[in-house]
This record gives sequence, C-alpha cells and structure tokens, in this order.
Amino acid sequence: MQMILMTPGPTNVPERVLEKMKNTQCHHRTKEFGKIFGELNEGLKYVFQTKNPVLTFPAAGTGGLEAAIVNLFSPGDRVLAVSIGVFGDRFIEIGRTFGLQIDVLEVPRGRGVTVEEIQGALRDEHTALILTHNETSTGAVNPIKEIGEFMKDKSQIYIVDAVSSLGGSEIRMDNWHIDVLITASQKALMSPPGLTFIGVSDKAWEQVEKAKLPRFYWDFKKARRDMEKATPQNPYTPAVALIGAANEAIKMMQEEGLEAVFERHKKLAAYFRKEVEKLGLPLYTDENYLSDTITAIATVKGEEIKKIMETQYGIVIAGGQDQLKGTMIRVGHMGYVDQDMIDRTLTALKGAIEEVC
Repeated sequence: MQMILMTPGPTNVPERVLEKMKNTQCHHRTKEFGKIFGELNEGLKYVFQTKNPVLTFPAAGTGGLEAAIVNLFSPGDRVLAVSIGVFGDRFIEIGRTFGLQIDVLEVPRGRGVTVEEIQGALRDEHTALILTHNETSTGAVNPIKEIGEFMKDKSQIYIVDAVSSLGGSEIRMDNWHIDVLITASQKALMSPPGLTFIGVSDKAWEQVEKAKLPRFYWDFKKARRDMEKATPQNPYTPAVALIGAANEAIKMMQEEGLEAVFERHKKLAAYFRKEVEKLGLPLYTDENYLSDTITAIATVKGEEIKKIMETQYGIVIAGGQDQLKGTMIRVGHMGYVDQDMIDRTLTALKGAIEEVC
C-alpha cells in the first residue's frame, strides 16, 4: 500500500524531484554545482517574490529560525513576539536561549493576531516583531500582509516564519514589507527535508551589520558572500543532492505558475473543509483565520482515527501537539497535492469515523 503524506510536513515529493535528487552527484566546488545552485538562488527569489538574495542552509525550519536570531540581534535586545501556537512558542524559546528580552503577545489558540493587537503592544524599545505566518499546531494564520502594511514605516525589523506556508499561500516578501522570511524545503516546496531558506531585506542587512550575537556556521554574511561569487557556492559543504531536488521542485512551480499554485491550494483547502463539515466534524480553527495548507479538525478520537487511516487506507495525518494533544487531528494539504489525494483522504477519514464512532 503506497502511503500518502497528508501531514503538516514532511509532504509528498514528486517522482521528478526524487529522480533529480538521485542524479545530482557532483563536487560542491565545481561549475556543475555552481550552475545548479545559481538556478536555485534565482528560483527562490521568484518564490519569495523578492529582489534580494535568499540564503540556503542545510537545516530544518528550526535551524532557519535560529539563524535569524543569531544574525539579527545583540544580547539583551528587546523583541515583540506573537504566539498563536506551538511554533510561535518555539521561535520565542530560541530567542530567549540567546539572551533576548521577549515580550510575548499571546493570542487564544485557534485564531490569528489582529493588527490592532500588534499596534497596542509594539513599543519604541522593541528591535523587531517576530511571528509565525501559518501555525500548523492550530491551523490558523496571521494576517502578515496587513501587518506588513502597518510595519513598513516602523524602525523595527519584521520577521516572519513561513516554514509551512511559503509556496502554498500567497506571500510577497518585498511588497508586504517583510524584512526576514524563513521557510524550509519539506513543506509546500515539495522537496525532502533538510534545507532552510531565508530571505533578507536591505533593512535587515543593516541590522545584520550591527548584530553582536555569536555565529559561525549560520553566518549570513559568509553565505551571501559565497553565493554571489562568479560560480555560486556555500561557505561549507552543502547538501548537494537536496539542492538539486529543491531546484527541480521550484522549476515545477515556475512551470505551473505561482498564481496557479496559490489558487490550487486555496481551492483544495476549501473543498476539503466543505466535505469535512458534511461528515459532521467541527473545525478547530476560527473561520476568519483558516490556513490554505493545513486543516485542524476538533475530535477526541484523534489517535484512533489516525491509526485507522494509516494502517487501513495508507493515509498519514497528524494529531494535536503539546497541550493540544488529544483535541484534534491535523491534515496537511500543501505542496505536491491534488484532487485525487484529497478525495482519498476524505474516503479514509469517513471510514475511520464510521469505525470509531
């Protein structure tokens, strides 16, 4: 039985991408690799919708969050951070680990923050605003476009964790005035786990020059210096095969067209939720903050439903995390996903519900 990954990540990887990964075997200090890496760098600008370089590091999304912290701040800097779930909390924990003073704007689980709430919490002494765009622990999104409009003339750096949304939800880094935008390969970008990508604005680069937290492997300036060489490189040995895979996945997105990619995700999400509600299952998330890439469904039978869907139907989903464990199931519909996968997931969900209820 072929398993389909309908989780918040990792997600399904197209055969074309897996084939390219298998065949990307070259030394990382060669023109052959430089060509692949250069193509990836340009493709990332397209996906991020930015004119600035997008940095690549071998890591999960959490590595990208840590890299942002150590490159942008100095010990004792005060930051405003928004928490709407587990991953907002993770970003806060990373900041505190490196000695930042973080004022937390906590929002009830299941919804996003409002611009008015940020207006009321942001202070002159804050160096930055940090938030998660797409909170996979609750299925809620923050309104990053509207927040960016508010932040555009502010002195603070605007940092967005888009690990589970970029490439599946509309995000326009430059037009939305985002200074640092972080994602990873294994979500909507249709690639295997192992790479994090970080877009950095001109305003953020000025902050990098002033930041005093120690960094070596995560150094933005080293990464930018090497990627801008005549033959683009990484400072240290990169994940060569993964870079080949991600480059191929982004080529697929370019062929489909970014607007079409966004529309596909939006339509599939709306269809899935409509069918879920027909099954009598309530959504966990406030209807005003629904994600295009994940749906959280309220149920206390989550673990049983998960097991049946995986063992009997070959559909892998996720349950609740941390304090939300046992309150929901979470179904990802991001990246390499189509109507047939959604329908198979709904069939499995219906069968599991009939068996446990």
